Amino acid sequence: MSDRQIEYRVEDGQDRLDKFLADRLPDLSRSAAQRLIDGGKVTVNGEWVKASYKVRPGDLITAQLRVEEEAELAAEAIPLDIVYEDEHLVVVNKPPGMVVHPAPGHAGGTLVNALLARYPALTGREGERPGIVHRLDRDTSGLIVIALQEKVRRALQRQFKERLVHKAYLALLDGHLQPAWGRIEAPIGRDPQHRQRMAVLPGGREALTEYHVLEQFAHKVGPAAGAYSLVEAQPHTGRTHQIRVHFASIGYPVVGDTVYGRRKARLPAPRQLLHARRLAFKHPATGQRLELEAPLPQDLVAVLDLLREK
Repeated sequence: MSDRQIEYRVEDGQDRLDKFLADRLPDLSRSAAQRLIDGGKVTVNGEWVKASYKVRPGDLITAQLRVEEEAELAAEAIPLDIVYEDEHLVVVNKPPGMVVHPAPGHAGGTLVNALLARYPALTGREGERPGIVHRLDRDTSGLIVIALQEKVRRALQRQFKERLVHKAYLALLDGHLQPAWGRIEAPIGRDPQHRQRMAVLPGGREALTEYHVLEQFAHKVGPAAGAYSLVEAQPHTGRTHQIRVHFASIGYPVVGDTVYGRRKARLPAPRQLLHARRLAFKHPATGQRLELEAPLPQDLVAVLDLLREK
């Protein structure tokens, strides 16, 4: 076992310290956060405070987490679908089913393992997420950008934080979504009843998703009978599971999403049918505006073909 130190600079809000930590560390319950604070493992601006302390913008929160020693990250020769690549960064079209970085239960076969084989210089980075700027869920396919230099990673993270990165996803939803254009503006926080899930909650973090409907289907044959909508969604914030939570909250969950939607999909969907289709940002080294697009994965194409036939 060893201690890992993490730091957060508070940007907004006035949450209790224990809630603030639990919302940002998926594997840490609120009671576990309270034990850390009570045990003197958390400081705010270098001072020990109580779990009930209300964080303020500008506060520097430092926490010492007890973690198991992990084996050194291994390079694995896993094929990657490279959409863009230069000496500074790479954009990958991630397949569904691939975890972005090692985690409990996923020690290998991740995007990070594949990157280490292709870019050996990344092995010198500390931590288990070398080069990772943002995330996609395991079962979400599509575009993800990886920095090959630390200064590029920091610059890209600033663009994400300042909402300068354009992201567009394709999602197949249960039901005929109305209106055809709209925005979902609802705060998202960790579900107090199910700590591994997120939910629309009063007091959650600001979250905004804009969308427009591209196609709608009425499938009238067999167990897959139902209404469906293909939408393009543009998240303006980057909350965990944001698109899935937002559409489920208004009654139109993503097809195949067994966490926030139906336990069993009526269509042949082995995973949530959500695809990061477009990504646009300013190249930190050249200043060039990169606008990239990933083709639809075969499983989503097959479901859309089925719906269009009917």
